[in-house]
Amino acid sequence: MAAVATNGHANGHTDNIVDGKSPSDGLNYLPPSFYDQFLSQAAKERKPSPIRGLFPLEKKPGVLSLLAGKPNAATFPFTSLSFTIRSPQDPTQEVPITVDPNDLAAGLQYGDTAGLAPLLDWFCGLQGHSHGRKKTDHWRISTGSGSQDLIYKAVHALVDHGDPVLVESPVYAGVIPLFKTFHCDQIEVDTDADGICSSSLRDILENWPAGKPKPKVLYTVPYGCNPTGMTATTQRRKEVLELSRKHNFLILEDDPYYFLYYGKTERPPSYFTLEMEEPEVGRVLRFDSLSKILSAGIRIGFASGPVALLDAMDMHTGTSNLQVSSFTQVVTLALVKSWGYDNFILHTERVSQFYREKRDIFEAALRRHLDGLVQWETPEAGMFFWFKLLMNAPGDASVDEGDSEDLIRNKAYEEGVLALPGTVFLPNGRKTSYVRAAFSLSTEEQVNEALRRLRVVLLKERDGR
Repeated sequence: MAAVATNGHANGHTDNIVDGKSPSDGLNYLPPSFYDQFLSQAAKERKPSPIRGLFPLEKKPGVLSLLAGKPNAATFPFTSLSFTIRSPQDPTQEVPITVDPNDLAAGLQYGDTAGLAPLLDWFCGLQGHSHGRKKTDHWRISTGSGSQDLIYKAVHALVDHGDPVLVESPVYAGVIPLFKTFHCDQIEVDTDADGICSSSLRDILENWPAGKPKPKVLYTVPYGCNPTGMTATTQRRKEVLELSRKHNFLILEDDPYYFLYYGKTERPPSYFTLEMEEPEVGRVLRFDSLSKILSAGIRIGFASGPVALLDAMDMHTGTSNLQVSSFTQVVTLALVKSWGYDNFILHTERVSQFYREKRDIFEAALRRHLDGLVQWETPEAGMFFWFKLLMNAPGDASVDEGDSEDLIRNKAYEEGVLALPGTVFLPNGRKTSYVRAAFSLSTEEQVNEALRRLRVVLLKERDGR
C-alpha cells in the first residue's frame, strides 16, 4: 500500500505523499488509507456478512461448495425470458430480445453484492465512453436499487450523528430527511443560473469556526438540478474541485439527469471527468441512474468511485437488502448488450430531445399565462422549472416577496393545479416565493390549462393584498 503523510482532516488540507508506483493511466490516485478519516463510526464497526463474504471462494475451480443456502434452480418455474424494445434508430419499430440462458440462470439466483459482473463491466465501459475513465484498481462500480439507495448507503458510510454537511441550496428534497436522520448541520451553499456558487462555498469554508471539524462531504446535482433545473458550468466545477482538495472534503456527485442534457452548448464535463486533471484523484463519488432513461421501476443505479468507499457501501448492502435484484439486472444486461454503447447513447439523445421539446412547450405556456407574475431561468437539462412568484402589484416596491407554501399547497390545489412549494427543497425549511413544476408527463393542453388556473390564483392573491 502506498505510504501517506497527512496533517489530519480536522486541520483542513491534506498533503499526500504517494510512493513512486504510478497507476497504469498515469494519474495520482489517493491511496485506500486516505479514506479512513472519512468513514463513519458505523462503517468502521460494520462487519461483512459471514456468508456473503465467502461467496468469491466458490468461484475457485475444483471447489465443492457447501457454503450458501441458495435455492435449487430446478425448483424455479422460469425457463426463458423474452421481451421487445423500441429500436434506438427507429422508435416506431420493436425489436425482440431473448435473455441468454446463462444470464437468466444468474438472474434467478442470489448474486454478488456489488452486482452481476457482466453488467458491472458494461457500466465501467460506459464510464470510459462518457467520462473518459479507464478501468483501474483504484476505482470501481457497485449497483444499487436506484441511485437513492446508493446515496443512502454512502451517507451512512461517511456521516456520523451531528456532523456538518455541505448541501447546495435549493437541494433535491430526497436527501434532506436523510441528513436530518443523522441530526446533521446542513450548511447551505448558494446556487444560481450557473449552478453551485463556488464563491459561497469558499466563503463558508474560509470563515469556518476555529476548532469545529469541517464538513467531510458536499452533496450536489450538477446537471438539470432538482429542483432548479440549473447545470453547473465547467469553471464552477473546477473551482469546487479545487476547494475540495484545499479543505479536504469529498464530492457526492448525484447525476440522474446527465443524459437529459439538452443545452445549446456542449455538455460540461462531469466532476468524475474533471478530477482527472487534479493533482490527486479520488475525491468524487459519482451516482448514476437508469430511472430517467430506461425505466424508473427497474430500480437500477450505480455508484462509481474509490474502492474503499464502495467497499464500505457494499458492506451495508450485504447486511440490508443483500443485492440489487439479479432478475432486473439481467433484463438490463440483455438490453444494453443488444444495443452497445453507440445505440445506448443514441437512445439517450432521443430522450433528451423529448424533454427539450417538453421544456419548450412549458416555457411557451409560462410566457402566455404567467408573464409578469413569475420569474424563471430556462433549464438546460432535466424535467423541472423553478420559478419565483412575483406577488407584489406593479409599482409596489415592498420587500416582502411572499411565501409559496400556502398559495401552492392549498389555494392552487383548490383551483385544480398541483405543484411543489419551494420550501421543501430548502434544508432549513425557510419560507420562499419559489415553486417547482415538473413538465415530464403533461401534454401541451394540460400544461396550458394548469398555468391558466395558476394565473387565476396568483391574480386573486395579488388583488387581495
